[in-house]
Amino acid sequence: MYHCYEPNTCLISNGLASMGFAVPSAIAAKMVYPDKQVVAVCGDGAFQMTSMELETAKRLNLPIVILLWRDEGYGLIEWHQMKAFNRSSHIKFGNPDFKLLAKSYGFEALKVEKAEELKSVLDQAISMNKPVLIDCPVDYKENMKLTEKLGNLIC
Repeated sequence: MYHCYEPNTCLISNGLASMGFAVPSAIAAKMVYPDKQVVAVCGDGAFQMTSMELETAKRLNLPIVILLWRDEGYGLIEWHQMKAFNRSSHIKFGNPDFKLLAKSYGFEALKVEKAEELKSVLDQAISMNKPVLIDCPVDYKENMKLTEKLGNLIC
């Protein structure tokens, strides 16, 4: 749903679906384009694979925003498993308190409580002009509903 009007304004590791791509890529993008606003969007599983890079962003004083989709599992993998096998396997895990984790690295931390707050919280994070993590709960069950509504999609 992100509209790209210029080349290289949305970086996605689509080919291999590499988990953990968003945070290091946001750091690199901000280093290359310091005057651009940079927002990393990632799930909690992928984030935990590279969360230590918060230290790098803070040390380099890079005002990136990390929008963290939290569902306590590998939601997209579960969606694909349900679509292909009508069951899921080994996709749930526990998370730390992401606000405390972000603050321990020197990030500001915000939390979305309701869907209606997302835009205003994101605007607030961007306006802070400092490293910010946004903890945002998601429910990937909506993906299954959308898939059913749109018909059979190729997984």
